[in-house]
Amino acid sequence: MKTAIEHIRLNGLFFFLALISALGADKPIESATRFGPIEFTVLINGESNRRLVLLHGDEKTAEKALKQHIVRYKGTAFLIRNHERLFHINGLRLDPNRIFTNDGTRNTLHKYHPEVPHQDREKIVEELNMERESFMEKLSPPSGGIMIALHNNSQGYSIDSEIDNATRYSIKPDQDRRDFFLCTDRKDYEILARSPFNALLQLNGVTKYNGSLSEAMGRKSQRYVNVEVRLGRLRQQKKMLEYLEAHLP
Repeated sequence: MKTAIEHIRLNGLFFFLALISALGADKPIESATRFGPIEFTVLINGESNRRLVLLHGDEKTAEKALKQHIVRYKGTAFLIRNHERLFHINGLRLDPNRIFTNDGTRNTLHKYHPEVPHQDREKIVEELNMERESFMEKLSPPSGGIMIALHNNSQGYSIDSEIDNATRYSIKPDQDRRDFFLCTDRKDYEILARSPFNALLQLNGVTKYNGSLSEAMGRKSQRYVNVEVRLGRLRQQKKMLEYLEAHLP
């Protein structure tokens, strides 16, 4: 027969294990992956058809929103390991959201380094091209799933910047035009157009050569939503993410 002290110790152990289990359940599993020399932290919170990505290291509002979101909702998040907007490869700068096609990689390298010999830039183009398919297999959601990118902007970029490349759009008079959803899938757009937030349906299949993730996903007719919000508006970005979670399948 167990003594009262043994019962207390046993109950205390069960309580401790339950507490550790509960705390661990709220913490996503962390790992890492890379796209060529570009490293990403991967946060996994259970099984889901959601994949979330942060591509610009200086967009701290989006980073904070993503980290808070992946604790509350199931999915897998990819966060670039960089603190600047641009990434450096072999001493050359490029935009990480312009390297999802070869033409995009060429254009971003030429934009920042027109003085560098063509063959030096092409080495980077080839390096990323060799790694792109493997990285996209890791990044992409399961069949029928959705890719969610988080971005921030400052002055000069808004939903108006994308209207020429859109088939449809919905602008709400009480919303900041710098806060909007950009979609590649018509059904997703139709749902988000009924939301309180601005929304836009990208014109897929039109070659823009900008190499963005939305362009790459659109070419493959895969579901993608960019949650674009003015830098510093954390509450707004979290509200938009929560609406997306509640309404998109």
